[in-house]
Amino acid sequence: MKSTHSLLKDRYDYVISIFFLLTISIGCSEVATYDILIKNGQLVDGSGETPYIGDIGINADTIAAVGKLDDAKALQEIDATGLTIAPGFINMLSWSTESLIVDGKSESDIRQGVTLEVMGEGWSMGPLNEKMRQEQLNAQKDVKYAIEWTTLGEYLEFLEHKGISTNVASFVGATTLRIHELGEANRSPTEVELGNMKVLAKTAMEEGAMGIGSSLIYAPAFYADTQELIELCKVASEYDGMYISHMRSEGDYWLEAIDELLQIAHEADIAAEIYHLKAGGKNNWGKWEAAIAKIDSARNAGLNITTDMYNYTAGATGLDASMPPWVQEGGYGKWAERLQDPAIRKKVIKEMKAKGDGWENLYFAAGSPEKLILNGFRNDSLRYLTGKTLGEVARMRGTSPEETAIDLVVQDSSRVGTVYFLMSEENVKKQIALPYMSFGSDAASMAPIEPFTNYSPHPRAYGNVSRLLGKYVREENVISLEEAVYKLSGLPASNLKIKKRGTLITGNFADIAIFDANAIIDKATFDDPHQFAEGMVHVFVNGEQVLKNGQHTGATPGKVVRGPGWKK
Repeated sequence: MKSTHSLLKDRYDYVISIFFLLTISIGCSEVATYDILIKNGQLVDGSGETPYIGDIGINADTIAAVGKLDDAKALQEIDATGLTIAPGFINMLSWSTESLIVDGKSESDIRQGVTLEVMGEGWSMGPLNEKMRQEQLNAQKDVKYAIEWTTLGEYLEFLEHKGISTNVASFVGATTLRIHELGEANRSPTEVELGNMKVLAKTAMEEGAMGIGSSLIYAPAFYADTQELIELCKVASEYDGMYISHMRSEGDYWLEAIDELLQIAHEADIAAEIYHLKAGGKNNWGKWEAAIAKIDSARNAGLNITTDMYNYTAGATGLDASMPPWVQEGGYGKWAERLQDPAIRKKVIKEMKAKGDGWENLYFAAGSPEKLILNGFRNDSLRYLTGKTLGEVARMRGTSPEETAIDLVVQDSSRVGTVYFLMSEENVKKQIALPYMSFGSDAASMAPIEPFTNYSPHPRAYGNVSRLLGKYVREENVISLEEAVYKLSGLPASNLKIKKRGTLITGNFADIAIFDANAIIDKATFDDPHQFAEGMVHVFVNGEQVLKNGQHTGATPGKVVRGPGWKK
């Protein structure tokens, strides 16, 4: 039997042991641990505030801590000394609808820090009916895929399940809604047809669409009047969505087109954004001050009006933007058939040479066939013309530029992808500085592999963001780095009413871009567009690393990002 002294000693030793264990436990709890720890970077948090040196801790798909995390530990540590840490960037106008089906890695955008592709400029990948589905299948050439969805929400979920590196979101296209009910007809919808379009819009909003997107210089979108758009936007407004528009004109009728957008925003009680704000055509460059005065006046009166842009003096679309809408009624087949009628052909040529009568004539706005570069053919036998100007091809063929354009549309069984040089560099810089400006590439995210190399894209597909951060921020000081990051992240996320993305704060999803602000730059040119940008080092999407030391990891953690009207 132990003595009293021995029992007391045992109890003392026990108490000391417990105290020691508790001390260790308490000490361990003070050392925060994370899945990933990014240290010593310049934090530009997406708010527009002054950058500072700090760290970020990530657990699973979430930012767990931001600040000075000196004693923290992690399974993976990244030393970001000398680098800038920013929220993942938002591409407000992406045409990655098909490219992500072919290649979900989204490399040209990931290598610029883009972590969210926002689609739906007039056309969206749903809702479809069977006729639309079949027409879309028939139109496929280089990019072939089964259409395994009907609604817009189903399409977005299809991408997520397939595996994509970026997050995705979409507006529902006003053009898509119109084609669903009216086909390519040049008329107003009946009361029943408009009612059906509104029901389709309601479904899309509840599936998570960001709002209504329009593209009004193209047939059949051109045929929609203002009231039709207002009625569709009233549906989106009920769900706190946005109206976003490639307006009816960006040149000769630019000011009138802005008036229409402001009218729609006012009467539908909806926030509205102007796609790729620009003054197209030298004769219209001087309208800049009047255009911005309209927008600023509307904002001061309480309308929520914003804009986005790409950072180039050339745009890209098709030869359809050089021909009057009446000849395109009924879709491509009817268009091509009419172009082969000598009397109609003569009339089209006459209209191509003049300012559009109520329509946007980009051929006339460019001022010369030498300012049109042909960059996208469907027919293999015509691809040798890729990269040549319309003027060059006309001389090769011994026909007028107008005749050449018409012949190419017929021979290629397509609208023929075309780059138009229309804008002023001075106005581009003024646009970038607008406080409500965000950015969209107006292009697909791709890579220098087939089938993407079968055509010559606008260099904005590879360089829009990096051109902003390199040329316009670092080299020309048009805006500060923190303002540029805000316009690439926090501002568009706020405009879209996206929760938990766009800023580097605790609790947000870990969409993060880490880059060398002294080196980031675009490399793609009109002559050689398939070149990745440089300077992006690491990119995380939903906490998973998709770019490591400038190389894609193959990870596909992208998710569907849904709008404020989403009903689970």
